[in-house]
Amino acid sequence: MFIHPIKAFTDNYIWCIQEETEAVVVDPGTAKGVLDYLEEKQLRLAAILLTHNHEDHTDGVLEIMARHPESPIYGPKETVALANRVVEEGDTFNLLGQTFQVSETGGHTNGHISYLMGNNLFCGDALFSAGCGRVFTGDYEAQYETLQKFKRLDDDINIYPGHEYTEINLRFAYDMQPDNKKVSKALKEVRELRAKGEPTLPTTIGREKEINLFLQVETLEDFIELRNARDEF
Repeated sequence: MFIHPIKAFTDNYIWCIQEETEAVVVDPGTAKGVLDYLEEKQLRLAAILLTHNHEDHTDGVLEIMARHPESPIYGPKETVALANRVVEEGDTFNLLGQTFQVSETGGHTNGHISYLMGNNLFCGDALFSAGCGRVFTGDYEAQYETLQKFKRLDDDINIYPGHEYTEINLRFAYDMQPDNKKVSKALKEVRELRAKGEPTLPTTIGREKEINLFLQVETLEDFIELRNARDEF
């Protein structure tokens, strides 16, 4: 099993999960990079997984499907215009010899979902390294509950978010807690990676518990205050 990031736009990652000659693609906001990679590696597209209905995560689907019309598309109800396998909390399905578990992770959008495959979590815009998604729904309670759900996962779970936001999230965390040694150390490491053009992802639940202020808040009120501060940063 190999998980490869396909870069898109300025900071998106389209995750390509590979097993021998087959691949599953997560949140293809654009088609070209995906099609080029599949052709280069001679991979059969086993499925597309969608986490939510934002264009930078879905706009490549139709072009990809024009080339791979037999591939199923899994996604939440809000992606029903594209998904032919609508899934929700508690659903499971098998791809690449692996079981994928679906979890409702709302807040960023009402119907946002995440997929857990073994110890790998594909969480779209629900969770980032050192951050979380903007609460476009206004439902801060849903986003807070989503974060609590992530906190209950095992520390060794690998996290594959949809964006390379780690550096700015850590800059915010450092601004909020300049004496936090774990945050300052992580910021230094991330800046070194980005200077070399390397991804800062995946991260892990264990690491995020140490550096992600949004996973450390203890009340909904504190989360709202922190999220608003991040929005204004």
